[in-house]
Amino acid sequence: MKTKQIWANLATNDPERTTKFYTALGFKANNSNNSQTHELTSFFFGENNFIINFFLKDIFQKNTQSEIADLKNGNEVILSLSAESKEKVNEWVEIVKKAGGKITVEPYEIGLGYTFVFSDPDGHKFNVLYWPGM
Repeated sequence: MKTKQIWANLATNDPERTTKFYTALGFKANNSNNSQTHELTSFFFGENNFIINFFLKDIFQKNTQSEIADLKNGNEVILSLSAESKEKVNEWVEIVKKAGGKITVEPYEIGLGYTFVFSDPDGHKFNVLYWPGM
């Protein structure tokens, strides 16, 4: 099967808080199709403009007919963000903290790389990774 694009849909308890958080991290809002509302906020991630939509939890559950994962006890997915250097990874740590995110795994060496894990205010987890040559 061939697809034109892939994006992610996640649930949020507070689209306004989510908008403030990802704006503070420097991500560009996806303003197409009224994607910044009280029910939805959406952002572009990375050079290829990967889209992550954050739907109000009730709307997400209604549209998917499924329960939301309890992010206090597990993960639905961990999204990875590429950094340009170890120094940039460390800068991300400070930016995430200042924006109100939670560092769930402090920075550490992994093979040739360097990474850390954070969660947004709703508990969605991301790792920021520097890997030489990537």
